[in-house]
Amino acid sequence: MKKEITILSGKGGAGKTIVTSSFASLASNAIFCDNDVDASDLHLIFDPQIIESHIFDSGRVVTINHETCTNCGLCIDICRFGAIHNGKKTKPIIDEFQCEGCRLCERLCPENAITSTPNLKNKWFVSDSRFGKLVHAQMEPGEENSGKLVTQIREKARGLAVEANSEFVINDGPPGIGCTAIASITGTEAVVIVMEPSLTGIHDAQRLNELVESFNIPVFAVINKYDINEQLAKETENFLSKNKIILLGKIPFDTQIIEAMVNGQNIIEYAPHSKTSNEIRLIWKNLKNLR
Repeated sequence: MKKEITILSGKGGAGKTIVTSSFASLASNAIFCDNDVDASDLHLIFDPQIIESHIFDSGRVVTINHETCTNCGLCIDICRFGAIHNGKKTKPIIDEFQCEGCRLCERLCPENAITSTPNLKNKWFVSDSRFGKLVHAQMEPGEENSGKLVTQIREKARGLAVEANSEFVINDGPPGIGCTAIASITGTEAVVIVMEPSLTGIHDAQRLNELVESFNIPVFAVINKYDINEQLAKETENFLSKNKIILLGKIPFDTQIIEAMVNGQNIIEYAPHSKTSNEIRLIWKNLKNLR
């Protein structure tokens, strides 16, 4: 493997997956990894055929046996996350969305009424697709440890790349600057920020750039839908220039992108000779040349 690239954005809907899925038609020797495990969507374009399925242990599920519980209230007092409350019949109940699975209540319960089991609801996969291998995951709503899951699937993608002597690992990252974004950045060789020409887009890109810079990783940018507001597009370019972020290219607003996605394709497949496809080809060429 020669290079790992992560595509990020300051918010959802900026166009990360559009760019990543388009790169899939241009990168002839790459492994792809969907790091947006909380709301993955790259598989909608890749139409993957699962060849490996793995359980992800995302923590512990804690339960209280109300027949054994004497309602002493100790678990309520010691829970630092406020996850244990009095129930309708006075016996305590656990809010699974607030519980962090630390198991302190289990260890200290005088009646051994509290037990925990591994949380095995979530899965990750290795799949074949028309673009090559895709590593992706499925997390249930409200589940924890998504950053740990990102790290795990990235390790698998890198391993597959070494085995296949792939030229690239391309990660479709999550939006924002949370733990999944941090897990997507660590150890990558380059980050591409996809942003829109708006004041919030500039603000979000600023926060994301500060995060990436803290890892000393080269940062590049793509402006999506640049022509919806040319004045703000110019301000966006000024922001990039001021922060010494190389602009790889500018994608125009194009309804064919939506048509392509509805048909389960990227824009390169759906409209290969369009202005948008040509611009994305240029973006990919620029990115490849900046090694």
